[in-house]
Amino acid sequence: MSEQKGPGVLQGFKAFLMRGNVVDLAVAVVIGAAFTNIVNSVVKGVINPLVGAIGTKNLDSYSTCLKEPCRVGADGSVTSGVMILWGSVAGATLSFVITAAVVYFLMVLPMAKYLARQEARRKAREGTHEVIEVTELEVLKEIRDALVAQGGQRDPGRTGR
Repeated sequence: MSEQKGPGVLQGFKAFLMRGNVVDLAVAVVIGAAFTNIVNSVVKGVINPLVGAIGTKNLDSYSTCLKEPCRVGADGSVTSGVMILWGSVAGATLSFVITAAVVYFLMVLPMAKYLARQEARRKAREGTHEVIEVTELEVLKEIRDALVAQGGQRDPGRTGR
């Protein structure tokens, strides 16, 4: 009554791993991790200095004390009071928006335009093919009608002139 489920489960797991979408997902995660470093560098090297022209270069230093007295230890941790560290949230949000913008404008938008062009070309080819077929059919009908009108009623079994 005991069935061996080991080979079936392992085979199923192997089939799952060998699917194309799992491999694509793994590649996307690796590329995303590498891309995160680029975005973080852009935020630290370009965005933070621009923000620093108005305030401070480090957004993490922006905070609000809700419950006095707010004291921060030497290591940056809050030792007393309730402090809202909204600067770090703003920095993470800014990093996300930059990442999304770069992905959209450098990857998604060009790919969508490329696919739209390919689809338009395909439809144009199909449309031209259909017009040619319809035109040929129309011409053949006209020839048939002209022959019937010219020769009157012909014997359907008779071929030739």
